[in-house]
Amino acid sequence: MRIMIAVTHLLGAGHLTRAAALARAFAAAGHEAVLVSGGRPAPLVRLDGVRLVQLPPLRIEGIDFTRLIGPDGGPADGETLAARRALLLDTLAALAPDAVITELFPFGRRGLAKEFLALVEAARARPERPLILASVRDILVPPDRPAKVDEAHARVAALYDAVLVHGDPALVPLDASWPVDARIAGKLRYTGYVDEGGPHPAPARRDGILVAAGSSAAGLGLFRAAAGAARRRPDLGWRLLVGHGIPDDTLAALSADLPPGTVMRARADYRDLLAAASVSVSQCGYNTALDLLVTGTPAILVPFEAGRETEQRLRAERLAALGLARIVPEAALSPDTLLAAALDAVDGVPPSSPRPWGGGPGGPGLALDGCTRTVAIVEEMRRAQGGDGFMRLRAALDRAAAAGRAVPLWWRDDDAVAATPALDRLLSLAGGRPILIAAIPAGVDPSLGRRLAGEPGVSLAVHGLAHANHAPPGEKPAEFGPHRPLATLREDARTALALARGHLPGDRLLPVFVPPWNRIAPDLAEALPALGYAGLSAAGGGPVAGLARADAALDVIDWRGTRSLRDPEALLSALADHAEGGSDRPLGLLTHHLAHDGAVWAFLARLLPLLDHPAVEWRDPRDLFAPAVDGRARAPISVRAERARAG
Repeated sequence: MRIMIAVTHLLGAGHLTRAAALARAFAAAGHEAVLVSGGRPAPLVRLDGVRLVQLPPLRIEGIDFTRLIGPDGGPADGETLAARRALLLDTLAALAPDAVITELFPFGRRGLAKEFLALVEAARARPERPLILASVRDILVPPDRPAKVDEAHARVAALYDAVLVHGDPALVPLDASWPVDARIAGKLRYTGYVDEGGPHPAPARRDGILVAAGSSAAGLGLFRAAAGAARRRPDLGWRLLVGHGIPDDTLAALSADLPPGTVMRARADYRDLLAAASVSVSQCGYNTALDLLVTGTPAILVPFEAGRETEQRLRAERLAALGLARIVPEAALSPDTLLAAALDAVDGVPPSSPRPWGGGPGGPGLALDGCTRTVAIVEEMRRAQGGDGFMRLRAALDRAAAAGRAVPLWWRDDDAVAATPALDRLLSLAGGRPILIAAIPAGVDPSLGRRLAGEPGVSLAVHGLAHANHAPPGEKPAEFGPHRPLATLREDARTALALARGHLPGDRLLPVFVPPWNRIAPDLAEALPALGYAGLSAAGGGPVAGLARADAALDVIDWRGTRSLRDPEALLSALADHAEGGSDRPLGLLTHHLAHDGAVWAFLARLLPLLDHPAVEWRDPRDLFAPAVDGRARAPISVRAERARAG
């Protein structure tokens, strides 16, 4: 699959960290993952195997989420926001993803609703519609007005396939923090917690107090209290890991009168340091809580509660209720209260025996495999959407491209007689891809030629004479089968070519015979060159001297059963087999625009963009039937390359 994850972190880097962990999990599972980040770059976020697209970054000052700050330090203007939307949509168009994941939106980031909605609506409008998924943490902060909740739920109901909740309801279900209703309840998919940190070595011993508070200035109050406590009792072995979003002069002020190495920048080995500490002092963000649960380090939690924030307080209370942490309320935070809690933790009995979550003796056994489960959920949803065959085909095309191998295809459409809405729809789908349209000479209306004049990529062939069945009852239908005398067949074929030359544009018509129902008597096939034909496209039979031959074997319609779309998995499997087989002979796609129902049109609308893959070469019928034109072969067409050259 191709996965696009859109995230904008405005305060700390937790949202970006979690989104990056998911992107890495998709990449590790063999999928192509693109992470579009709209916040400031975060140097410690890992992107192994992930392509990053950086939007013009936004941030906030303090906790005012209504005032977005642009890259220049001033309020984000219309030009910046327009540039962000344009890059989002360009990334969508270039990637053609199988799933689009919006982090937090529509449950949050309402100030960026225009760009998120532009992305989601453009994704839904794509011919090959991707899954549209929201990604949220275990606990959300509900808005201040019920109308905003209603708006979020309406967007989920109308636009989204599912909401990925990265938590475990055994600890905290989403409705503990957000008013879940019937519109979204059925779309919730709990993934378990997204554990970003990875394994850590078991420490030989624990000592010291490790203080961390995210990457933003929101943790400054905690750092100042910890620095004050460390000045009173430096013997406790304090280490303060200060985020990269805090200025150097502030870092220096925190370090004043403290032993060297007490205050340092945040490090990538934070989890290892935490595992070796006697006590952790931190806020209670999503990633911090996971680090504590995995390492089992006794914790003092100072949940961030400025403004209307309730997320960290609720998470901290859940951990404290299980005896895994002490809470120092932010309003009561001072060097003295923090030092008192630290001394209790160092000298007293911990609230509970330190243990990792995930099934240890007496442990809660919560799911910490949120990355793996998220990938599995999206894969299963894509399969249920009918994407399994598409995934196999795309993988086969990717392998062909990596090996430098071309996958040749060509396209034939039968039964044209006049300009019709169905023909318009066919030509719109073709979008300039070369196509051979087989027209019925005895039924041609002048509107057909007028409609095709100037239409790029279109060639015409002779589709029998009148598309009349002359087979006896009980036999397969055929107009030019072995049921009539050869002389009659020859005369009808000669008349068909003459009518086609009289009624169809000469610059479009190829002297190529396409027998109705793809059936032709062998002796008539041998006679075609003498009748003025230079090409044949049918089914069965071998080469004929004097004829260029190319058959279209991949018919999308189930003529013997539903008369609707053939089994799409069989069609996609045939294309994938062709891509993997390495044959130089082009596989022919066969359509019948006048007979298509909604299922056939929808399948083609999803398939054709995938076949714009760099490995695919669309063969022009004038090339396949070169003697019918001028004997000169034409270069195969890569639709993606042609469109790139066209700008």
